[in-house]
Amino acid sequence: MTRALIIVDVQPTFCEGGALPVTGGNAVAEAVAASVDAHRDAYQPIVTTQDWHIDPGAHFSEMPDFEDTWPPHGVAGTNEAELHPALANVNADVTVKKGQYEAAYSGFEGTTEDGKTLEEALRAAGVTEVDVVGLAESHCVACTAVDAVRAGFPTRVLRELTAPVSEELGAQAREWMMTEGVLLV
Repeated sequence: MTRALIIVDVQPTFCEGGALPVTGGNAVAEAVAASVDAHRDAYQPIVTTQDWHIDPGAHFSEMPDFEDTWPPHGVAGTNEAELHPALANVNADVTVKKGQYEAAYSGFEGTTEDGKTLEEALRAAGVTEVDVVGLAESHCVACTAVDAVRAGFPTRVLRELTAPVSEELGAQAREWMMTEGVLLV
């Protein structure tokens, strides 16, 4: 068994003070960093994903509906799009950037610097199972976890290392993930 840890979108843009803040986002960043420090040996590889918007078209809106359109966030090359400072010592084995020219919620929609998809990178590393953590549970974490299951990876979401945009959206996402076969831990 080879288990990967996928750290989804733990970026200042999704934490308190960012463009699309998730309540508890900074605490999630600190908790993820502490968990990686304590459990690094349990994972090979460690993966990070980032919203990295260059020109995502209609994904950005001056009048966002917060379902399909959003205020500008995760703008490529800005401090808000970088990994959260708490993750400075995570030293991910694989980094995936997503959403450059369109909306992208799942890490499986992004690519590595050398152009591999997340699935290709996981398969190349011999990964057989994945754990998913990060922000936001109700959006990109849920989409990444469901896509991992659909790609054939037994998948767990570590709930203490994520936070939803709202409790209502979190409950809906957890129900969806469970029906898709994601294990919530």
